[in-house]
Amino acid sequence: MRHSSTTRRDSLYLGGVIATGLAIGSCFPAATNAQAALDPITKPIPSTGERLPVIGLGTNQYSVTAPEDMARLQQVLEEMIAQGGSVVDTARVYGRAEEVIGDLVQKIGKRDRFFIATKTSIRGDISSPEAEIQAAFDRLKVDKLDLLLIHNLHALDQLMPAFIRAKEQGRIRYIGMSTSVDSQYAEQMEGMKRYPLDVIQVDYSIANRGAADEILPLAQERKMAVMVNMPFGGRGNAGNVTFGRVAGKGLPDWAKQIDATSWAQLFLKYAVSHPAVTVAIPGTTQVRHLIDNQGAGKGRLPDAALRREMERYWDTL
Repeated sequence: MRHSSTTRRDSLYLGGVIATGLAIGSCFPAATNAQAALDPITKPIPSTGERLPVIGLGTNQYSVTAPEDMARLQQVLEEMIAQGGSVVDTARVYGRAEEVIGDLVQKIGKRDRFFIATKTSIRGDISSPEAEIQAAFDRLKVDKLDLLLIHNLHALDQLMPAFIRAKEQGRIRYIGMSTSVDSQYAEQMEGMKRYPLDVIQVDYSIANRGAADEILPLAQERKMAVMVNMPFGGRGNAGNVTFGRVAGKGLPDWAKQIDATSWAQLFLKYAVSHPAVTVAIPGTTQVRHLIDNQGAGKGRLPDAALRREMERYWDTL
């Protein structure tokens, strides 16, 4: 199994850290005891007012079968709810991830503690949109979905009417669509204007701020919640070097103003502090990273002035 944490922090970050002679143990500061004692920050889904913890969990590396891998991922999910988190994002295209999430949530036995979001992605003609929706229910072993999104806008106009009907029937609580590439932003905005969506998902990070130009303001105008994917960066930009770019660097003094104890927390606090953003979904398969990430959803967030300072700092690195 290829661990997302290896890609995200170990490979990109440790090379620079080791080169500078820093102790490896200092690379992954867990959330402090003070953070753990705090209640998680929550933000509302505008269409209902339901509040979600601002840090969720991405599962694109959860396509596993080995018992030891399943046990480790169960620990991640259990720790997430222990930390006060709830949002789990998955997708049909993530291999067995939906089945794994379904099995583990069922085994943990606390379905009401999880807000499960999944994405369906179909290319070409669809004989039965309803069958595609039912398949997601079956893979996740649920009779009701918290959130179903159209992945990367594929077959948007074919699938969305069925999504709307399923929501009206009470089978899906929220509906939406996702993208993770700026080449789809124009199409996503058209869909946001055309359909009654509850949630959109888009790539956004301190290294990849393009969505803030038009997508995020439109979400605010249309009263749609925003899930941020790739909060540590993204494809096609410098985002995947976020940890490498700060390798060997101590946190800026102003990190204390937002209770950030690691670079991951600083990056995540930047993403979720945008007024339009409801939740970020960093992926991890490691408990220590999960705890660190969840720490970003506690304590203070940057205000507009500090966000600008963070952007200036990043742009000069």
